[in-house]
Parts: sequence; structure tokens; C-alpha cells
Amino acid sequence: MNALVRTALAGALLLSAADQVRAEPLNSVEDLGAALSKCWTPPAGIKNSFVTLRFSFRGNGTLMGPPQPTAINVTGDATQRKAFVAAATDALQGCTPLEFSKTLADEIAGNVFTLQYRSAE
Repeated sequence: MNALVRTALAGALLLSAADQVRAEPLNSVEDLGAALSKCWTPPAGIKNSFVTLRFSFRGNGTLMGPPQPTAINVTGDATQRKAFVAAATDALQGCTPLEFSKTLADEIAGNVFTLQYRSAE
């Protein structure tokens, strides 16, 4: 996956989570990012934290295995760290399967994505 696709995904994740999840197939990486962002709610009480997850999709919109944390920076104790990582992993897994257009499925299937889940500042 090229840098433009990664940048578009990262930018799309900044979109508001207030919009409802789309009923029609996702057509672009921007649509994918918007759909994933709607599934994330940071755990209450954990601020200034993030976890980056690594994952891949199949063309049918399911994950190819469980997401893997690649970077974790969570303020608080081990329990809060575990809760934050679990919340991010659950958000991603709970958001799938997604429905991709044929074009998007062909573009992203098997590619490795990284996505950072952040708490409020």
C-alpha cells in the first residue's frame, strides 16, 4: 500500500464520529477510515494515551486475524493500559465485517494497515 493510501486513511479517521455508519458498500480508503472512526470510544478516565494497531482485511470485509498492538503509550497503571488496548482492539473487531465495493476490496485486501486509537487530551 502506498503512502498516499496510508495518509488518506489517517486523515479520514479524523472525521467526526457523529455521522451514522453508511449502509452502502465502502468505496474508498476515506470511507473506510470514516467507518472505523465511528466505532471508537476511548475508555473513560484515560487521557493523553494511544495504542497503534496493525491489521489486514480480506476482500469480504473481515479481519485477517486479530489486530496486533505495535505501539502503546497509556497513562496510568497496568490495568488501565490493558483496558485501553482491549477497548481499541474491541472497537476494530466490533466494526467488522465491513462491506467493501469490488474496487476497494481489490485495492486493500491483504494490505497491512496501522491505525492509532487516541484518548482525549
